[in-house]
Amino acid sequence: MSGVHLVTGGSGYFGCLLVARLRARGHPVRVFDIADAADRPADVEFAHGDIRDLEAVVRACRGAEVVHHNVAQVPLAKDRRAFFEVNEGGTRNLLEASVRERVRKVIYTSSSAVFGVPAHNPVTEEMEPRPQESYGRAKLAGERLCHGYAANGLDVSIIRPRTILGHGRLGIMQILFEWVRLGRNIPVLGRGDNVYQFVHADDLADACVRAAERPGFRLYHVGAAEFGTMRELLEALVTHAGTGSRVRSLPMAPAVAGMRIANTLGLSPLGPYHALMYGRAMYFDLTRARTELGYAPRYGNVAMLCESYDWYLANRDAVLAGAGASHHRSPVAQGVLALVSRLL
Repeated sequence: MSGVHLVTGGSGYFGCLLVARLRARGHPVRVFDIADAADRPADVEFAHGDIRDLEAVVRACRGAEVVHHNVAQVPLAKDRRAFFEVNEGGTRNLLEASVRERVRKVIYTSSSAVFGVPAHNPVTEEMEPRPQESYGRAKLAGERLCHGYAANGLDVSIIRPRTILGHGRLGIMQILFEWVRLGRNIPVLGRGDNVYQFVHADDLADACVRAAERPGFRLYHVGAAEFGTMRELLEALVTHAGTGSRVRSLPMAPAVAGMRIANTLGLSPLGPYHALMYGRAMYFDLTRARTELGYAPRYGNVAMLCESYDWYLANRDAVLAGAGASHHRSPVAQGVLALVSRLL
C-alpha cells in the first residue's frame, strides 16, 4: 500500500469521484475541505480547514505522499475576490505546505478557462493561455505558481480538463436537465455549430491518478475523444429523453449581451465564463496525455451527457432536498432563466 493521497476539495463533485478512484486502487485517502460530505466513506480521513489558512493546509499535508489539488472557487460563485484568494492564494498555500511536508507529487487540476476563446482549435499544451474573465485569470495564476515551485524542486503536474460531466454533475447542468425533463425547448447560439468537447469525471480521475505516478513536471490536456457540435449534443439528449424538448437557435450577439446584463444585475446564475463560451468552439488535442500517460477516455460527449441526465432523473428528489453541498453537487436557482425557458 502506498502513502496517503490527500485530495483537497474532496467533498466536491469531482473530488468525491477522485477519492473513489484512489480507494479502488488501494490508496489510503485523506480529504481536506471546508465541509464534510455526507457520503464520505468511513475509511477516508477528513481534515477540516480553509485552503486560505496556511497552517491548516500544512497540517492536512502532514504524512501525505501525493496531493491532488482540486479546491477552487468556481464560475458559479461569481466572486472575483474569492477567485484569487482561493484559486491563487490557496494554491500558493498548498504548494508551500507540500514543500514543508516533503510531498512527493502534487497534481494541480486547472481549467480550460485559462484560454478564454482560443485563437484556434485543437488547443495544445504549447498554446499561450489568454483568459478573458476573472475565473480563468485566477486559475492561470495558480498554474504560474506551480511552474515556479516546480522550478525550485517540487514535483508538480498540471491537468487541464475540458468542461466536466458525469453522474452526479449538477450546477448549471441541473437547469438544462430540468428543462428537458419538463419538455421545454433548449437554446443554442447561432446555428449551434460550435464544436465543443467535454470530459467525463471518471476519465479525468483516471488521468489524475496516472499523472501522479509519473515523476517530473508536466502539463496535460484531457477531454473526450468523441465529440461534435453543441447542437448535435443537445439534439442527442432531447432525443434520448423523449420529453418533447427541441433545440432552438438564438441570435448570438443579442443572447450574449443579455446573458452579460443579467449576470451584472444578479438575475441569472450564469457567469461571465458561460456567456463567453456557450456559443464558441473549443476542444483539446489529447496527444500528450495519450502517449505519456496512456490516457484513453471511455466516454464521448453524448454518452456522458445522457448518463448525467439519467442520474438526475433517478436522484432528483434527493438533489432538490439536499443542502450544503458544493456548487457542482447542488441544484441552482434559475433566476431570469426560468422566464427564458417559457419563451423559447
